[in-house]
Amino acid sequence: MPINNNQHSTPSNLQVLFEDNHLIVINKRVGDIVQGDKTGDDPLSEVVKQYLKEKHNKPGNVYLGVVHRLDRPTSGIVLFSKTSKALPRLNKMFAQGETKKVYWAVVKNAPPQESGTLTHWLVRNPKQNKSYAHEKEVSDSKKAVLDYNIIKKLDNYFLLEIDLKTGRHHQIRAQLATIGCTIKGDLKYGADRSNKDGGIHLHARSLEIMHPVQKEPMPFLAPPPEDPIWNACVSE
Repeated sequence: MPINNNQHSTPSNLQVLFEDNHLIVINKRVGDIVQGDKTGDDPLSEVVKQYLKEKHNKPGNVYLGVVHRLDRPTSGIVLFSKTSKALPRLNKMFAQGETKKVYWAVVKNAPPQESGTLTHWLVRNPKQNKSYAHEKEVSDSKKAVLDYNIIKKLDNYFLLEIDLKTGRHHQIRAQLATIGCTIKGDLKYGADRSNKDGGIHLHARSLEIMHPVQKEPMPFLAPPPEDPIWNACVSE
């Protein structure tokens, strides 16, 4: 069963899903940035460092390794390394596709089939901070693959479960938009209106890794944010 225990909120509204000597797993909120960028906003990595410093009464600097990232408007699981021993092992797992990453996406239009595999070649435009999906390989493109499955039909939307096979820039957003299934609230990829919180209905639902030190499977599960649509997704 995925690990979803010992959840608690800290004064900074940090939702910690799991922590041990080597790892800390956070359920990222919409709007949080994982690492510092040109906005100058406090990144999640610094918030987690402060949390660890206070919780464990650590003097001096706290070590924290950023293993992977989520887009700012996206919510869900973010894994950090607490030790320099674990970080390169985790980096290798992610780089070699030895992790299982599942996302939930709420879309207005149903994909052509109930389930399927999408394969595109993505070209990133750094100036626009956007990726463009192509049916065939083109110059400077990277192959992007995901499996999708409609797991719930809501009143006006469809909930897709995405099994991410590659980790490209804006991959899920670009690939779904290309097949006419733009994610709710995702103006950058063609949604007709934004969400009130500026986020999009894309959530990193679960992550499974091999523990970098103990070598045991570690499955994590993150509840989606509180809003009427996400609540409808998780209701029976």
